[in-house]
Amino acid sequence: MKQEAFVARHAAEWTEFEAWLVARGDSPREARLKQAQWHGLRDEDVPARYRRLCQQLALARSRGYSPQVVERLQALTQRGHAVFYRAPPPQWRRALEFFLADFPRLVRAQRGCLLAALLLFVVPLVGSFVAVQISPELIYSVYEPGAVAGMEEMYDPADPQRKLGRESGDDLAMFGFYVMNNVSIALRTFASGLIAGVGTIFVLVMNGLMIGGVAGHLQGVGHGDPFWRFVAGHSAPELTAIVLAGAAGLRIGLDLVAPGRRRRVDALIEGGKVGAKLCLGIFAMLVFAAFVEAFWSSIGWIPAMVKFTVGGVLWTLTLLWLALGGRSGSANAAPPRDPLSARPRMAGPGDPKLAASRQGRQRDASP
Repeated sequence: MKQEAFVARHAAEWTEFEAWLVARGDSPREARLKQAQWHGLRDEDVPARYRRLCQQLALARSRGYSPQVVERLQALTQRGHAVFYRAPPPQWRRALEFFLADFPRLVRAQRGCLLAALLLFVVPLVGSFVAVQISPELIYSVYEPGAVAGMEEMYDPADPQRKLGRESGDDLAMFGFYVMNNVSIALRTFASGLIAGVGTIFVLVMNGLMIGGVAGHLQGVGHGDPFWRFVAGHSAPELTAIVLAGAAGLRIGLDLVAPGRRRRVDALIEGGKVGAKLCLGIFAMLVFAAFVEAFWSSIGWIPAMVKFTVGGVLWTLTLLWLALGGRSGSANAAPPRDPLSARPRMAGPGDPKLAASRQGRQRDASP
């Protein structure tokens, strides 16, 4: 093939690849921010385009094309190599990106399981709260009388000098206790999903019944003010983390019971990986909740208005984080599917992805 025909055939590809390097290859952060505005070469097509560029460079050299053509291809392949094989970002940056963007995207991808876990937790919570208001003796069907008396003592409004929600222990010791307690609840909620999801359903329902029952009883006996002041601060990260752990448990339970077209073991491994990533974010939320509970929620002299304002701000930030985090880079992300909202399907003759894949292989085969 003559040089003129070779250049005319591939010049558009070279220009397109060069534009991608300028717009998206030089600064990953800027590329993520401008993801929605980019309409050029797709990121997922860049590796194949880079391989074709290397083949074209080898052909240009072997055919003795002019130095200008060879140098242009050499420059493009070197810039592409620098993008593909540059040093990965530091660990702290990867961790920050995970919590700010990857984790919220992963949570949203499990929206079916998340909605189911939310209902399994909130409905019993509200139901037991209302039931105890109507029939106060129902609290003793969930708790022993001694435990009920202990909770009444912890939230006794006649003892304003006492730390809210505590029997003993300093802040640091209680921080460690809250971390262990919260994490153990979340792990039980997630891991019990291996019992076909039944364990997770039981843990969610029981936690809803117990929390709603306590809240209803303390409200009914006149201890509601210190109780609500205590839970307002840490309720957002703690309760949200429990629901997320329930969603992760339901996900792994569904992968076990209904793997779809996948092998059961493959579905279980996939669900386990998703659950493990969710647990990382859940653990961070529970540590934060324990910190707030130990060093803020237990302070009794802070006015109720301040406590409720802080609680409202934390609820708002938590919901905004999960709803909007990673939205700008959502096109690059490919979170695992949610078995409650998506089902696998086979590629057929009319599948546009199959046609695009065939066209891509044909392009790769021709130099």
